[in-house]
Formats: sequence, structure tokens, C-alpha cells
Amino acid sequence: MTVAHRLVFASRALALILAVAVATPTLARPAPDSFADLAARLLPAVVNISTTQTLPAKGDKGSRGPDVPQFPPGSPFEQFFKDFLDKNRPGGQPQSLPRHATSLGSGFIIDPSGLVVTNNHVIADADQITVTMQDDASFKADVVGKDSKTDLALLRIKSPKPLPFVKFGDSDKARVGDWVLAIGNPFGLGGTVTAGILSARAREINSGPYDDFLQTDAAINRGNSGGPMFDMDGNVIGINTAIFSPSGGSIGIGFAIPASEAKPVIDQLQKYGHARRGWLGVNIQSVTDEIAESLGLDKPKGALIASVHEGGPAQKAGIQPGDVVLTFDGKSVIDMRHLPRIVAETPIDKTVKVMVWRKRKELTLDVKVGELKDNVEQASATPKQPPAPPGTAVKPLGLSVADLTPELRERYQLAEDSAGVVVTDVDKDGAAAEKGMRAGDVITEVAQEEVKTPSDVVQKVVAATKAGRKSVLLLVDRQGDLRFYALKLGA
Repeated sequence: MTVAHRLVFASRALALILAVAVATPTLARPAPDSFADLAARLLPAVVNISTTQTLPAKGDKGSRGPDVPQFPPGSPFEQFFKDFLDKNRPGGQPQSLPRHATSLGSGFIIDPSGLVVTNNHVIADADQITVTMQDDASFKADVVGKDSKTDLALLRIKSPKPLPFVKFGDSDKARVGDWVLAIGNPFGLGGTVTAGILSARAREINSGPYDDFLQTDAAINRGNSGGPMFDMDGNVIGINTAIFSPSGGSIGIGFAIPASEAKPVIDQLQKYGHARRGWLGVNIQSVTDEIAESLGLDKPKGALIASVHEGGPAQKAGIQPGDVVLTFDGKSVIDMRHLPRIVAETPIDKTVKVMVWRKRKELTLDVKVGELKDNVEQASATPKQPPAPPGTAVKPLGLSVADLTPELRERYQLAEDSAGVVVTDVDKDGAAAEKGMRAGDVITEVAQEEVKTPSDVVQKVVAATKAGRKSVLLLVDRQGDLRFYALKLGA
């Protein structure tokens, strides 16, 4: 090999080394040779949680109690089991015994005095909770507080000596691709360590109003719920809560509650026994492309106010249906699902600046945040829709409307204080049907202006068409539930 060839190969090798150095982020941590030292340090603070729940006796009064196994008619085993069960019932009378259900989960100690964090669904409705340590020591646990909305619970156990514990880390600093370690009690097997990476952030899995999960490919199975997800410094950055699995086992898609969301809730459970959240007092919906165009927004963003609770913080501050919340307390509202989390995390009684989009311009209001209370909502059955009566056709929207007469109020079971025009028919191929509107809906506003008669609706649709708008915004009252619909014109 000549000197020239050596130089060429050497220069290529140097270029490769430089390329690798440039491509590797300076903050990235190399893959560990082993997780053994980290696991040995963390395992003692991770616990197994078992619960017992007493279920009511099976069957109604007079039930025959335990079922007789099914055998062919006339089989000698059939009569044998009937005689056996009758002999074991007092007086030979049928009886039904209470049943006991058990479940298993995971948790971790966050204080040497014995505070244990887990998922609410692990201990929900339990009559007795037992916490088992790595050394097989068991303790009866009491519930300090629990929160179903974030699926978190805080337990307390009493130990004669300080217990090993772990600390929460900063989940906001964790990056997709970082190594994570999960420890838990899968299938009741006891302390089990699995490793993987942080696969994604801000996942929404429709489990509650504050979905913001971390996703990982570390193996998480049934029984891992409530267990910790650690970073490579041994700090808890997530609480393993759910998996996506058609088979019931791990397929590498697990979800954890971020520490940034969990820690404030755990602090409140310890202090108050329940979570205290900020409350705005509104019903919201997403801003779609059609709604953004009809409101004059440059792109879909923010949270659209569908209705305002009477006497709530929003109403007192002057927030109105049709407003789009763009920022709350200096934080951008990227889309609808971000607003509930931002409000919930805001201190109660704090006065904040809220920027809304109203009448095609920005407006800033001062809102004093209230406290969210757990209210029981009554469900009402949807009334059967009667045959559609004649009405005024609004062909560009694919529906017909009529004045609110006493007969129509009775037909559609509408409240006496309902105002606007009622939808009497919907073209199955029209824009209204595409958005889910139906007969009995009451249109109260068109293009953010009040309507009282069918002609009002027609005129405002014609005006929107002449103005060159692609869609028109309707405010619709459906059995007391207000919602905006952006309907394409001429669809």
C-alpha cells in the first residue's frame, strides 16, 4: 500500500469520526454496560400492593347460591352435587355467600416515614390494602388520599424503622430516546426490572381530562400499575399506569403519568386528602379548520368556549360563548386539551390574564380562578325523535328550521326558556348531517349573531356566502348542552 493510499484511507476514517462526533448530541448518555448497580439501589423502595374487596352475595334473595356444574341430564354426578350442596346449607335451604376479590399492583416509597405512591385503580374500592417490601416484610396500608381524574393514590404504612425511598425527578427534561428503567410487580411475580427508552411524550389515551402520558417500550404488564419509571439518575420521572395490548401482555407500548403532573397532585393528597384544582367554569370544544376559518383565525388553535357556567369565574370575568382562549396565565393554549390542564394547575384564587379571540380580534381579560368541585352529573335519555314537521329549508346547510312553537317544544321536549329556531329536518347528504346535527337541535346564533326566526338564519347564511366565506358558525342548544358547529357552505 502506497503512502498516498494510506493518507486517503486515514482521511476517510477521520471524516467518519468527525461525522459521528457531530451527529451525537452532547447531552446524550451512552448505553450502560449494565443496569445492575442502579437496580440494586432502587429495588428496596419499590413495593408490591395487594388488595382485598368483599363482593355482594351472588344472585338475588332466594338464589340457590353456588351453581351446580353442568352435566348431561340424568347423570349420577348431577344428583351427587345437588345432594352435596343441600347438605352444606343450614336447614337444607339455599344460601349465597359473600365473595372476596383480590388484585395486585405496584407502588414506591417517597418518604422514610412510609408514604407510598400508586395508581388509584390499584386500590379503588379495596377493603384491605397490604404493602409488601422486597425483603417480604408486609404492612397494612391506610389511604391518605386518592384522585380518580389523574389515577393517583397516596398510602401510608407504619414501620418501626425508616424505610428506603426514592425521589421524583424532572420529567420535563426527559427526552425521547433517553434510557428508562421500570420496576414493578407484573402478574404478581414480585420485584421485576425492565429497561427501555422513552418512546414519546404527551400521549393522549382517553383515560381522563388530564391525559399527558409518557410512552415507553420498557416491558410493562398487568401488575406493573403504580410502579415507578426511573431515569438513569434513579429519579422517578413517571408512574406506570396503562399498556396498549391486544393480547393482554406487553408489546412495547406502555404509558406512565409524568412526574411533573403527579408530584403536585401527590403533595395535595398528603396535605388535603384530595386534589385541589383550578376551575374556569366553561364547556369547551376543539377549533377545527372550518371553525378557524369562520372566526377569522389564521389556523386552528386555542380552545373554543361552547358555554359558560352561570356564576362561574369565566362568566364573572366576561368570557362569552364563541370566544377562543389563546393564552391562559401567560401560557399558550395550543389546542383544546391543553386548557383543562393549565387551569387545573393554576393556584386557586389567583387572578390571571386570559387572552381570547372575539369578533376577529384579540381581547385580554382578568379571571380569578375558582376551585373545581366534584359534581354528580345526572344522565338523561335522548328522546325519541318524532316525524319531522314542515319548516323553512336552508339548502346551503342541508337542514330545515322552524319557529319555536308550543307544539314543537312539546314534540322535542325543549325547555321553556329555549330561544332561537328549531331544526326540523336534516338532509342525510348535507353539511349539517356531516357534523352530526339532528332534528330537535335549537340554533341560537349564526355567525356569532343571535337568530330568532327562520328568515334570520337564511339571511345570515346568504350574507356569509356573499362575503366569500367557506363556512358559517352555528351555536346549537341540544337539550341544554351548547356546542358550536362550523358548516361548509354549499357542501
